[in-house]
Amino acid sequence: MDASANILNWFEISVSDIARAKKFYETIFSIQMEEMEMGGMKMAVFPYDPMGGKLSGGLAQSDMHKPSADGVKVYFNGNPDLDAVLSKVEAAGGKVTMPKGKISDDIGYMAFFIDTEGNAVALHSRN
Repeated sequence: MDASANILNWFEISVSDIARAKKFYETIFSIQMEEMEMGGMKMAVFPYDPMGGKLSGGLAQSDMHKPSADGVKVYFNGNPDLDAVLSKVEAAGGKVTMPKGKISDDIGYMAFFIDTEGNAVALHSRN
């Protein structure tokens, strides 16, 4: 493997209701997600720059996708201050499970929430 390549190149958050989950993430991040279907899997993709080489991913609903709070933890970018995103979570149908807390001066802050599908998700920001 090329040592300069990103070790991660895609993530999927398992959902049981694609429309509900899409609305939740669009609401808390103030974004628009593109919907698609691939091989019987319904998806909603987070915005990304195809020329920018940045990691992206999406929501996935299929027989093999089972939402779980014990699944992989995804840390979303909450910059410049994750309070802006965190303040929308409960109104959008989620639940804050760990409020904003400082990791260190060098790393910044983090918080956890449960989305509308029961997935545990995290936020990170410098402030």
